[in-house]
Amino acid sequence: MLTWLLAALALMNAWAFATFGWDKRAAVRGRPRVSEASLLLLAFFGGAAGAWLGVYAFRHKTMKLGFRIGLLIATLGCLGLVGGILRYLLQR
Repeated sequence: MLTWLLAALALMNAWAFATFGWDKRAAVRGRPRVSEASLLLLAFFGGAAGAWLGVYAFRHKTMKLGFRIGLLIATLGCLGLVGGILRYLLQR
């Protein structure tokens, strides 16, 4: 079961990273964007590391303090969520 958790986290982080890249590209080209709420939800549900990597790799949303605070809160929530799942799995 732990293998499934690690695979899910890897997938979510890759998805979050790719979504930040997609949104940056859309921003540069003036196309429809991914909502900030969607980006933060991806971070909360397991993609926090990929989201932070995306922020800095694509230099995307680095100037928006409110978004970075939201991403920090989503990261803390992600750590709590993953920690709770990990604790549950290890106690079985």
